[in-house]
Amino acid sequence: QQNNSAGPFSPSLFCSLPLSISLCHADEIMQQEIRPLLAKDIIEQLKRQFALLSGGRGKDGAPIITFPEYAGFSDLPDEDFLNVVTYLTSIPSLDAASIGFIIIIDRRRDKWSSVRTSLARIAGAFPGNLQLVLVLRPSRFIQRAIADIGIRLHRDDFKMKVPIIMLNSVSDLHGYIDKAQLTCELGGNLEYCHKQWISLRTAIENFAVTVKSTAQKLQKFGTDLAETELPNDVRCTKDLLAAHNEKHDKLKEELKQAMKEGTTLLSCIKEQANKNPNNKSNPDEAENLTTVERLLAQLDETENAFEQFWSKHHLKLEQCLQLRHFEQDFREVKVSLDSLMATQAALSDIGDCVTRVEQLLKDLRALEEKESLEKAQLHALHGDQLIQSNHYAVDSIRPKCVELRRIYDNFTNEAKKKYDILAKSHEIHKLMDKSGVYLLASQAVDKCQSQEGAEAALQDIERFLETAKEHQLSSLKDLYNQYEIVLTQEVKVRLPGDSEPEMFEKRHVSLKRLSAKQTRPVQPVAPRPESSPKRSSPRTPRTAGHGESENQRVNGLNILPSRHIMNELIETERLYVEELQSIIEGYATELDKAESSHLVPAALQDKKEVLFGNLPEIYEFHNRTFLKELENCAENPELVGTCFLKRKEDLQVYEKYCQNKPRSESLWRQCGDSAFFQECQKKLDHKLSLDAYLLKPVQRITKYQLLLKEMLKCSKNSEGTAELEEALATMLDIVKSVNDSMHQIAITGFEGNLYELGKLLMQGSFNVWTEHKKGHSKVKDLARFKPMQRHLFLYSKMLLFCKKREETSDGHEKSPSYSFKHSLKMSAVGITENVKGDLKKFEVWYNGREEVYIIQASSMDVKNMWVSEIRKVLTGQLEACRGTRAPRVLKQRIGLIRSKCRGSSSMLEKSIRSATRRRVCLSVCGQHRARMMCGLGYFQRREPFFVCHSFSGKILI
Repeated sequence: QQNNSAGPFSPSLFCSLPLSISLCHADEIMQQEIRPLLAKDIIEQLKRQFALLSGGRGKDGAPIITFPEYAGFSDLPDEDFLNVVTYLTSIPSLDAASIGFIIIIDRRRDKWSSVRTSLARIAGAFPGNLQLVLVLRPSRFIQRAIADIGIRLHRDDFKMKVPIIMLNSVSDLHGYIDKAQLTCELGGNLEYCHKQWISLRTAIENFAVTVKSTAQKLQKFGTDLAETELPNDVRCTKDLLAAHNEKHDKLKEELKQAMKEGTTLLSCIKEQANKNPNNKSNPDEAENLTTVERLLAQLDETENAFEQFWSKHHLKLEQCLQLRHFEQDFREVKVSLDSLMATQAALSDIGDCVTRVEQLLKDLRALEEKESLEKAQLHALHGDQLIQSNHYAVDSIRPKCVELRRIYDNFTNEAKKKYDILAKSHEIHKLMDKSGVYLLASQAVDKCQSQEGAEAALQDIERFLETAKEHQLSSLKDLYNQYEIVLTQEVKVRLPGDSEPEMFEKRHVSLKRLSAKQTRPVQPVAPRPESSPKRSSPRTPRTAGHGESENQRVNGLNILPSRHIMNELIETERLYVEELQSIIEGYATELDKAESSHLVPAALQDKKEVLFGNLPEIYEFHNRTFLKELENCAENPELVGTCFLKRKEDLQVYEKYCQNKPRSESLWRQCGDSAFFQECQKKLDHKLSLDAYLLKPVQRITKYQLLLKEMLKCSKNSEGTAELEEALATMLDIVKSVNDSMHQIAITGFEGNLYELGKLLMQGSFNVWTEHKKGHSKVKDLARFKPMQRHLFLYSKMLLFCKKREETSDGHEKSPSYSFKHSLKMSAVGITENVKGDLKKFEVWYNGREEVYIIQASSMDVKNMWVSEIRKVLTGQLEACRGTRAPRVLKQRIGLIRSKCRGSSSMLEKSIRSATRRRVCLSVCGQHRARMMCGLGYFQRREPFFVCHSFSGKILI
């Protein structure tokens, strides 16, 4: 269909790459999979400053975590300690963290018990890799001695795999850690403000959250835009455009605020780094700077990608609004034009006098002055402008422009014809008035019988004869030749058979006699009819060649009809091969020539395979193989079926060509008007453009089965009939396969590989109801009386349920796409062929009727085809299972039998044995709660019963 076409359009420009990268980087920065904590979540614990990450590094780059003196360290809750340490170990990069952390425990003013508590907590709860533990032991003499003894006695209790080094003073610490990497409290010169550090971490994490949130909003908005279907009227389109503009402006403002927040944060980090007298930032500061810069860059990329997508979407909406205006105006103009055409058609009268004809001419001119005609021309010009501006709905606009111009041309041509007719009618009536024909015809003969009437009529005649020379008609023959189209029967009656002078002369003599008061009555004499000359009809001689042509006709009847069909097949095949060759040599080869490169449009660069598909492969097959084999069957048409069967695999090349056809047509619409194709067409002297020739393979593959049908009609019960029937079935299957594959490539949203589902057997649209078993009850969908519209695809391994959508491709006519909804594995599917209440319904159920799908076909034929095909799939699975040998032991098996039909126990026994190739003893009937069954022989053979829905059986080996 036209325009509604627009179905959903892909937001791939910004949803697929840049936005996902933004989300990925934001998540990486926040490291939510590793650390679900943010600084704001544990702000109070961080403010206690019992542990800190100053930014210092060991000699090998290992991050340093310092546990400064803190009086209440022993009383800290384990949760608080774990949260802070976990948060601090998550901040350094993965590379730095992989080296291992260096722990500095400052307990110079504390006791040995505090040292022991600190080491015990770190050993038991430190989440990162440890490289070294440095302990500044208590400075007081007694505590130092206790610490020396305690560390020797309890070292193994801490279960640390890294060295624990007890240091006496800060100077000893400097032997392990450079002063530049230690804070002033530890005798170093590294500047560190804990309050400022918390503020900076909070700001960076808040900005990361903002970036992620903004990116998610953009992604959702892009998805909403992509799933938006274009409205069908002007008002709704305007409302949609306004709503999308408002949402876009709001998101744009949020992006602007996020960018401002990031820029401010980056300036603060740089300003703090510049305060360093050595102008050298520590690794943590450098990492913070890199993090914010990367977030800003990703935010900028997201904004650019979003704007690119939005510009395309906004253009589409504006073009949709233009299209709706165009369609609305078209409908109004067409109604006006149809009314004008009807009014014009009603002006069929050509007039019976000059005054009437002049009125008709005036009415016709008034029709031509109507505004509708001018509007039609302007509207067609407006449509041309939309087409030239690369509007997406060109195929909807162009036919309407053509229709308007057709109606306008029809009106103009019809008006011209009416003008010509009325002009002739006007002219002849003027001539008749001037020549006095009506004067003679209007003089009543009965009034001329009196002397007074005759004298009055005589005076009229004499007055006219004085000026008669300038009003004479040369002859009535000229009048008939020139004005035959307007000479109605009424006008012809008024034209006598004599010439004008003779008429007046006779009337003049008669009136003179009457006016002379003669007493002898005048006896009127009827004019003597003149006999027309007889024409002899010449006798057509019999030609000498008649007998010869008759013989040819008779001989022609003796030629076998199958030979005629075979000749047609071969001749059309030769022509087809020649056309394919001309396309390849005249177009495809020219694309690669350097002298033609300046004419090749940019849209066609490196896309020859898209435009022509696998046409060369089709040409090679027909030229080298198929045509020659068909020519070998010229004298033996009965062999043509074998020829098609032999090459059925080769004919599958058409499936690939037809699958590529939509892409080829889309590319042609972009560059079909280029000078390159016009030049090639001119050289080849083709009357049709390339797109018409690219349609030839599609037409050819569908024509074979028609020729085979005709051949089969002429070859019933003769040699080769079976092969012809099989060949016809094969070609019909190929055409169906090609058609199905065209639908398969339109499936969207299926995450697996469609080619792994086996062969596509059937596809079609159905009404579907669903039931789901919950516990012992069945729950139907809420809309139980309103079916879902679903397009089903049956593969040998799976049944897909899709929703059919109408889409546009490059702004062209609507083409269907199929949104994947869900699927059923055929290995777990069963079927019920008849559903009570509607012969067109059947059931497909899943996993022992946990899910039941009631499917309504459009006709009984469609239903029977699907049921038959599903039955074949299930039977094929059963046959495949027969080859699997069971272990030679007695096993308990659960099986399923699905049927709504009544049958005998022998039928049940036969069915089970054919399925398992084993003796089966049914033990429990779960569906009908029937009596225990130890074997099928216990049933009465003639007693009808329902085949059970489920049974527990023992396979006897």
